[in-house]
Amino acid sequence: MRALPDLIPLYTIKVICCNCEKEFITSRVRPSLKKAIRRDADFCSYYKDENPDYYVVRVCPACGFASTENSADKLADWQRKSFGDQVGSRWISRDFGDKRSWEIALETYKLALICAQSIKDKDRIIASLLHHIAWMYRYQGDTAQEQRFLRYSLDMYIKVFENDGIGGNDARLMYLIGELNRRIGEFSNAVKWFSRLINDQKIMDAAMIRAAREQWALLREQMNGGELSPDGLSSGT
Repeated sequence: MRALPDLIPLYTIKVICCNCEKEFITSRVRPSLKKAIRRDADFCSYYKDENPDYYVVRVCPACGFASTENSADKLADWQRKSFGDQVGSRWISRDFGDKRSWEIALETYKLALICAQSIKDKDRIIASLLHHIAWMYRYQGDTAQEQRFLRYSLDMYIKVFENDGIGGNDARLMYLIGELNRRIGEFSNAVKWFSRLINDQKIMDAAMIRAAREQWALLREQMNGGELSPDGLSSGT
């Protein structure tokens, strides 16, 4: 019986740029190959083969606007002008549609961050981009840069929580704020957020409550001087 050929990990999709409205092609990892081999407690995932996180950002080669699936379908006129003044006017055409190295993936995230800031995108999107940049540095073992961007993302997640009010994703957001505080060594703040999540009677997200309890237990050991990995739930919880 003939062996089946290895599945090519990448496929391409067509995207309409929300700034210049031109069509371009970008690559994605096949859904069947997105199974993570492990995951950190702040949801950073690790993969045996191609990393889907490298392909989250779509970059228009014509105008340079970088976005994600969560971005708006179309920019307002003032956003186009703001992007053009701050980013687009300096854009030198490049195509990010093919296979990406770590360096190229990091470049796309930083470009997406600049674009999101230039158009005053939602705080949640900016927080997520900062968090993903921290993960990119974690993949390379660059702890200093990882910690720097974890702090930036934490500040934005707190801003999201304070401004968005009570919503469906509050449990996950509260958990993330607690976990990022733990990761940067702000243990007392981490305790506060984990405790707030666990004790809020309105929150029914059992998975996030369980995760907060586990990280709180880990935190107690860290505060008592235990020699523990910062990953906590890296076994896939």
